[in-house]
Amino acid sequence: MSTSRLSALRLLAACAVLPATAALAQDKVASFYKGKTVTILVGSSAGGGYDTYARLLSRHMGRHIPGAPKFVVQNMPGAGSNRAAGYVADVAAKDGTFIASVYSAQPLGRVLLDRSKLTYDPARLNYLGSASQDTYVCLVRKDAQVKKYTDIFEKELVLGSSSPNASTGYMSILQRNVLGAKIKLVVGYRGSRQIFAAMEKGETQGVCGINWTSVQSGYKRFIDDGIAHIIVQEAEKGVPEANKAGIPRTFDYAKSEEAKKILRTVYMQGQFARPYFVAGGVPAERVAALRKAFMSAWQDKQLQAEAAKLRLEVNPLSGDDLQKLVLDINKEPDAFVEKVKQAIRYDIGKGGK
Repeated sequence: MSTSRLSALRLLAACAVLPATAALAQDKVASFYKGKTVTILVGSSAGGGYDTYARLLSRHMGRHIPGAPKFVVQNMPGAGSNRAAGYVADVAAKDGTFIASVYSAQPLGRVLLDRSKLTYDPARLNYLGSASQDTYVCLVRKDAQVKKYTDIFEKELVLGSSSPNASTGYMSILQRNVLGAKIKLVVGYRGSRQIFAAMEKGETQGVCGINWTSVQSGYKRFIDDGIAHIIVQEAEKGVPEANKAGIPRTFDYAKSEEAKKILRTVYMQGQFARPYFVAGGVPAERVAALRKAFMSAWQDKQLQAEAAKLRLEVNPLSGDDLQKLVLDINKEPDAFVEKVKQAIRYDIGKGGK
């Protein structure tokens, strides 16, 4: 038999094996998930944007997983969503029945978080993807002294946050440390609903590090009722709608190439605004099935119809793409990572509370 004919036969044999292997993996997944309940653990309080997206996903994702498991959502706020992240990574069963829905800072753990306080390596988790890609903004009361973004360099602005490790914290700190914004940060609110309630009562003057889509879907009444307005986008490129409205971007106020690189690194999380992961150690065939189901759920017409009613933007990023971004982040030199850490360092002496 000729070498070319033998090679062709081997190729045909391999091609025949692939469907059988895939079918076997799907059968194993279906056998495991049948009758099971999958918990999505949200690292923020109930009622906020992350919680709303997670509950939407929970109503549809089960249909796309072999074995059709049921889904429940639980909230575990704390430590900038790292309480929930740590639980899924370290404590919960590593079998694919616990999914973490966490803040966008979490995949950037090497850069944005205090690694000494983390019990796990963010790069070793299995990312399922992100529900959306988004841009952070600053929403400020209209009766504050800061009327437009350029005022923030001359007048103090008091902003609310859940913690320095949450986007409402470090996004504000970033502006203060890199751009010179006069920001005073008040921390300790449980989640976005409590932050907005404090702003409405006048305890604070606004909030930064809040998603554009969250404002449009959950807090637009603050704009419609004339209570507050968006003064800046915390981004390099921004949202087309906001750009058209003339809302400036913080990136344009960076005065050096290094400052721009620091901002660009932190703003990278806009590509994975609402990340989801399962622990390292979950069997590969279940990770693959969950990743496929995650993307299929967000493309599901029933989910998209419900998202439209909730005014939620669905623009998912796949698990493979998110995993690659996380690996790329972890390749940054230590010296640069340290500069980013200093840029988001929470210093009470500079206006923290």
